[in-house]
This record gives sequence, structure tokens and C-alpha cells, in this order.
Amino acid sequence: MPEIDHTAVDQYWSGVKASVLGPYMMDGFGFPASAGHYRFRAESGIVKRLLRDVDPNGSVLDLGCGVGYWAEAFAHRFSRVVAVEGSGALYQALEERCAPYPNIRPVLGNVLSFEPERYYRVVFLGGLLMYLDEEHVTALLRRLITHLEPGGIILCRESTVRGKTETRAGDYPVVYRSVQDYRRIFKHCGLTIRQSERNEPYVLMQIGCELIKKWKGLVPKPFQMLGVVGPLAYWAMRLGNPWINRLPKALGIPFPKLENHFFVLEPEAS
Repeated sequence: MPEIDHTAVDQYWSGVKASVLGPYMMDGFGFPASAGHYRFRAESGIVKRLLRDVDPNGSVLDLGCGVGYWAEAFAHRFSRVVAVEGSGALYQALEERCAPYPNIRPVLGNVLSFEPERYYRVVFLGGLLMYLDEEHVTALLRRLITHLEPGGIILCRESTVRGKTETRAGDYPVVYRSVQDYRRIFKHCGLTIRQSERNEPYVLMQIGCELIKKWKGLVPKPFQMLGVVGPLAYWAMRLGNPWINRLPKALGIPFPKLENHFFVLEPEAS
């Protein structure tokens, strides 16, 4: 399997916009900023439910935290949050967002070389593993296991594909793994999946993204009118929810190509 060019990954994230759409890969589709806010709020509801039984009197490690939306959300519930980001552009936005929260410690650093200083109740990986080779994923997860408190968990939120795992190069190097591949990797690392769930808000917005990609491929750029098509697609997704998400399966169509899943992981019992 081709290896990920980590230098290219770093270059990509050094130039991404520090907005709610940029880290969500929703720029360039004409979507309003409200599309990113909607998706984050909806995903936050899922995360809140997945973590409802976790004791809030503990620390959270948010690796690859971006501009800090998740770190901010965790700060409202947990006693301490360590938020690590490697992109200078995103880190500046992270610092600004975290400034009002004394229980958030922002860290500028590479997630692969970051050495945790304590034990954590929750480690959150919000779309990080897709930028790492399997060798690095395995090494990272095994290291994180040693920094979990008793009863602690790792919560992953990762983009997935329906078929075989795909590795993409170019300006945006990424590995889109299947759910089956993630299950294999987690087991190899000594982790048990306590719970897994398809990220329906992601899938809803991804349907819009992939439809607009098809539109852009068919219509010459001067006539694409993304400023009109983007908001229309967004509101069509919102108003059609949840039926839009169910329609492809009902019709037997494998769409959208990309999905996303939450995985709640805990160390295997020794």
C-alpha cells in the first residue's frame, strides 16, 4: 500500500483556511458558514451521547484539534483539556478560541512526536488517522493506550469508504479506510470497539459535496454559480433530513462514496 507523504500533509494544513468549513473539507462548494456550524452541532450531539457515562472529573487529550471547536466543547464538560495542533495557521485560531477557557491548554506540535505528560479519561482523534500510514496509526494508538486512565477511552471520528481502502496522493494525501480495516487495526493495537456509529451529519453534508462535485464536472466554471447552487444544496440536505440519508440505501445506490464513523475504543482486558 502506498505511503502517505507527511510533508505534503503538513503543507496542505499550513494553507487551509481557519474557518468552520476549512477543516471539514467543505470549502469550494459554495456552502454558507452555517453548513459547518450545523454539522458541528449535530456531531456534538452524537459525541455528547457517546460520552454520557464518562466521568467529567478527568482530562481530555484532543490530538489534531484544528481551530478548537471540539476542545471548546470538551472544556464545558471536563475538568481539563489538552489541545494539540501542528498547523501554525490553525493554531493561531485555536489560541484565540481557547483564550476564555482556563482549563484548556493549547499546544503547537506534531501529533506523532507529542509526548503526553499525564493520563487521560478521553483521547479524541477527530479525523487524524486518515492522514497517517498504518504503521504510524498503530504506533500512535499503542502509545496512547499507555496514557489512558483506568476506564479511559479513545474516541475516533474517521472518514471511511464502503469498499477497499484508498490511498490518495497529490496536494491532499489521505488514506480512506474501510470500517473493516479500522476494526482490524484496532484489534491489532489491543483495542476493543465498545461502540461504533455512522456519522449521519457527515454523510448528509457529504451527499451535498459529492453532488456539487458532479455539478462542477458537468458545468463550465463561468456558469457554475456556486454562490447560488451551494446554499440551495445545503438547504435541500437540511430540509430533506433524515430521508435524504436513507434514500441511496433504499434505492440500492452506494452513495455517497465517503462516509464517516465514530468508534469508542477501550483497551482489551488483560
